[in-house]
Amino acid sequence: MLVTPEAGDRIADRYLLREPIGRGGMGVVWLAWDERLERRVAVKCARLDDDRATRRLMGEARNAGRLHHPNIVGVFDFVDEGATCWIIMEYVPSRSLAQMVTESGPLTPEEAGSIGCQIAAALAKSHNEGVVHGDVTPENILVTDEGIARLTDFGISRALWSDVTHSTMAGVRGKPRYLAPELAKGQPAGEKSDVFSLGASLFSAVEGRSPYGEAEHPMAYLARAVEGHIEPAHRAGPLDGPLTALLEVEPRRRPDAARAQQLLTRAAPPPPHIQEQLHDSRTGDHASRTLRLRRLLRSQGDFTPFMLQPPRPVRRRRHHPLAITAVALLAAGAITAGLVLFGPWASKDQGDKDGRTGAADAKPSASARAGAIGDERTADPCGLLGAASLSRFGGTALDPDYGEIDRCDVLVRNNSGDDNADVEVNLDSDRDEFDDVLSTRLVGDLTVVTLKRDGNACERAVLTTDGKQVRVIGKQLGKAAPDPCQMADAASDRVVGVLAEGPVPRRSSSPAANSLARLDTCTLLDATELKRLPGVGVDNRDRGFGSWDCDWSSDDGNRAVEIQFSRDNSLDADDGTPVDVAGTKSYFVADEAEDDSCTVRTPHRVYRNSVGDPTTELFQLTVYAPQPDRQLCDTATKFAAVVVRNIAKRLPGAGTDTGTGAGT
Repeated sequence: MLVTPEAGDRIADRYLLREPIGRGGMGVVWLAWDERLERRVAVKCARLDDDRATRRLMGEARNAGRLHHPNIVGVFDFVDEGATCWIIMEYVPSRSLAQMVTESGPLTPEEAGSIGCQIAAALAKSHNEGVVHGDVTPENILVTDEGIARLTDFGISRALWSDVTHSTMAGVRGKPRYLAPELAKGQPAGEKSDVFSLGASLFSAVEGRSPYGEAEHPMAYLARAVEGHIEPAHRAGPLDGPLTALLEVEPRRRPDAARAQQLLTRAAPPPPHIQEQLHDSRTGDHASRTLRLRRLLRSQGDFTPFMLQPPRPVRRRRHHPLAITAVALLAAGAITAGLVLFGPWASKDQGDKDGRTGAADAKPSASARAGAIGDERTADPCGLLGAASLSRFGGTALDPDYGEIDRCDVLVRNNSGDDNADVEVNLDSDRDEFDDVLSTRLVGDLTVVTLKRDGNACERAVLTTDGKQVRVIGKQLGKAAPDPCQMADAASDRVVGVLAEGPVPRRSSSPAANSLARLDTCTLLDATELKRLPGVGVDNRDRGFGSWDCDWSSDDGNRAVEIQFSRDNSLDADDGTPVDVAGTKSYFVADEAEDDSCTVRTPHRVYRNSVGDPTTELFQLTVYAPQPDRQLCDTATKFAAVVVRNIAKRLPGAGTDTGTGAGT
């Protein structure tokens, strides 16, 4: 136990204290370095008198830890050292709302409204989860330089002073300026009291004083709160109506947090990048931006390995289960009690005779449990990766239909509106054998594998409870891009948070009737056709996630054919040399996947995805063999023609579908 913490001390043999960055009711707040996950964290210290107080604080920290929202400061860990407890929180470079007013004077109504609607969104989330903050004050509202507001200290301050032996007057601990009238009367904190305190904080931000006026002693504020004495606002402008509603003396007449968010947003709409965060939507022609970026990256060799879509096609040879030896874990400093070795987990062949699996319309399995991927065809990777959850890194936009069908991306934009980073989530049937493990950690029933940074990319893997995995990849796409490992960690935290509550969310709708997502790739080539490549047999195949990719290989591994369903903004000359494939304009390129390979990309249909962007659904077929490029690409083109004909037999139609949301 540390009597007086100093820079250089370690908490739980993991968190290295660097420097004090603030002081509050709990004492000094430290900037620290998480040596295991290699990230900055904020560490708060609480000195408690008894075990009951420790349990109370741990319970509040646990409540805060289960909240995942872009406007809530995350709680990562709780360290109990007897009389001293440490709360490990997300580090947010920012100023508190109280600091902003002290340093720069009262805010404009527009500035306060932008902050207010974000904090109201945070409260709506916490209230839906059954968590009351209990201490909404300007000191607990943090604002970044970009204007992103984050609510911190959920229940933590309240846990420290809410002992039943304290009186109500003593329990407020110097915060009566923002206290709801019902709390001043001795009633317990509730959702509506949080809303009042938000209104009081915003009132103070624009008026420079409490809604109870100015007083010499805290007891005077409490008396005015009990009386319901609310002063009128003079500088609130468009916020006058919303503040009047939030500061309603009677809780039953006060709006809930969701309604408060609507009122504040309507009165003082926040800047566009914050509106996108709040509504998890996007603006502008994202498809054209992505296409321009993809073309730019192809001309810059340094970034080619980390394009929005990995080098295509991705060669999917047979997967091996995760095998982390004790020696490797020791080298990474990550051996923990109870660590187990994971054995093989075989994929299932799910296709039927005509190549339509039927699983696309399947309901989630009744046996799917928390932490599981469950039915592969209905699992939604975008349900694990919300754009708003990464807004701390810049403007964000969800890209739901790019690359493989088991993939979802969030693009991160800089201040100029250009995409300069990407976070990708992939669902995998089998666990990889990782070569560069930095550390592993157990989070409930889930295992999170942290891999070493590889140039402009950082990868994490979340091992699910049904023997599969979720891969999370952060990628820099520009010179001034956010740190890819920080992005990967933030996305992994969200993935873990979602899986802690249940299985991977299901897709909201079935694929379109003419979508490739309804087919089984392993049925698109038969034994007769595969004889075109000597040594490759129909039984020596590897089925990928959802049966959306399949490869057949020779016993020696020197020859293989792979089919993979994918999506792109469009297909054009940047995708290779034009070639006719069974009457369909396609493109081929040699040696893209690896040496001695040729890939043919053939469009299937064009549709508008769930966010309105034109999207091309396609299949890409790659042949691997030690042959001259011309011969190899001729073989790949002939295989692709067979696939086109087989797709036409199995689907009711192909071509253009202009309806929004017609994708998978």
